[in-house]
Amino acid sequence: MIDTIADKKASDILLLDLRQQSIFTDYFLLCSTTNERQLRAIAESVWDDAKLKADIVGMSIEGTPQSGWMLVDFGDLVVHIFMEEQRAYYDLEELWSESSIVMRMP
Repeated sequence: MIDTIADKKASDILLLDLRQQSIFTDYFLLCSTTNERQLRAIAESVWDDAKLKADIVGMSIEGTPQSGWMLVDFGDLVVHIFMEEQRAYYDLEELWSESSIVMRMP
């Protein structure tokens, strides 16, 4: 999924290990984008590539490009795709600051 997100030109990709802090998921994968069209493309690509490349079926997609935040839920992994302004506003990195950083790409 990281490759899919990077191929769609997302920025500030961050994978957090939440297993010690959360009972509803194991990992958050966060990334930022600069426009609504790219946000939608990333969400759709993550959903499709999970099925095609790993035979993983997503549970749901939430949010809209217009809201600036879309979430793709795979159960053990939740992918958050943000417009830069919404990512700064919701600041999930700070909210989950006790989690371990598995990977970060600028």
